[in-house]
Amino acid sequence: MLTSYRGLPPVVWTVFAGTVINRLGYVVVPFLVFFLGDRGIADSSIPVILGALGVGGLVGPVVGGYLADRLGRRAALLVSLLGAAAALGLLYVAPGAWTMAAAALLLGSASSSGLPAASSILVDATPPELRQRAFALQYWGVNLGTAVAGVLGGYLAERGYGLLFAVDAVTFVVFAVIVAVRLPDLPRPAADGAGGGRAAGGVGYGVVLRDRLLLVLLVVLGAQLFVYSLTESVLPLAVRDAGLPPSVYGTLAAVNAVVVVLLQPWAAARVANLPQLPTLAAAGLLVAVGVAATGLARTPLVFALTVLVWSVGEVVAGGVAASVVANLAPAHARGRYQGAFQWTWGVGRFAALTLGVALHTSGAAVWWLSLAVGLLSSVALLLLRGRIERRLAAPDDAPVPAPAEVPASAEASATR
Repeated sequence: MLTSYRGLPPVVWTVFAGTVINRLGYVVVPFLVFFLGDRGIADSSIPVILGALGVGGLVGPVVGGYLADRLGRRAALLVSLLGAAAALGLLYVAPGAWTMAAAALLLGSASSSGLPAASSILVDATPPELRQRAFALQYWGVNLGTAVAGVLGGYLAERGYGLLFAVDAVTFVVFAVIVAVRLPDLPRPAADGAGGGRAAGGVGYGVVLRDRLLLVLLVVLGAQLFVYSLTESVLPLAVRDAGLPPSVYGTLAAVNAVVVVLLQPWAAARVANLPQLPTLAAAGLLVAVGVAATGLARTPLVFALTVLVWSVGEVVAGGVAASVVANLAPAHARGRYQGAFQWTWGVGRFAALTLGVALHTSGAAVWWLSLAVGLLSSVALLLLRGRIERRLAAPDDAPVPAPAEVPASAEASATR
């Protein structure tokens, strides 16, 4: 299965191994509601704690992307991993709802802040033609670990929630050890002012906010991610409203995991040879059709067929969007570009959890919306194709050149 990823540098495989180990321990968040109930937390306080976790997931990528560019990828990733392990311990020992909310905020921030650093490591280590496969491998590692974690979490929860927290924290620490021992200390990215002052990238996220093409792309990708995230927030409600037991939803989750784990390695090599924007458009349309068809499902078989459709779309899209964002980024701002992309993912999930669930109560509106948003975002990607391909073909036309692109004569003048 791994032959599709042949030729990737050892650094990429190191990040993949750490990602799989870390996701094997992803057992606390899926069972957090049960843990809170076991601790006697009132139903009215549970949304506050879960909301704090979600807010942390929005803050983390922004901070993490900045740290990846300022401190270096390796240091930022270590801070994230060790911070998440500590946050898990604080959440477990927190005595009340408000302290749990504070710990959940820290956990959401710390665990998500390492994503831009890990992605930037992949970008730094691979040439543009291999980046999509590198991101696809990382995405496959996330799904592979998560699929096993679902079964492992249920087993551990029956034997005490302390085991859930211990296993989750240990996998963060193990990943940190792998980073410290196996990942080379990559050269620290040049500071924003190096080689060209503020013109080389500005302060903080100014380099991202000035890139209008990227901002438009992120809006379109956010729309696609909103549709996909409905599978996490609204699909369980659809199963319940059809009068089916929770075990059916568990089976549907297993169908998705099996499709992604088995098909993505095979698809990675095929998709790598296709143009990126049309591929994303086709994948988004598959996801939208599969999600929208959920509104027609009433039996387990029909639900499974809809899951199969959007799962194939997920397989096709795996790693493509992150690769496009990476190729658009100046070398010195890769962390912030990936941070902005990860933040967009968080916004899409948050919108699905709020707007999607609210629309579900009004009938079929959410399914029509998912189809419309998916179709429009796919069309938008096709319209953006020309501009993005021209930008990638002529990187000197990028709105904010990397410090390394400053002419040598200018550097000599600045030195004098």
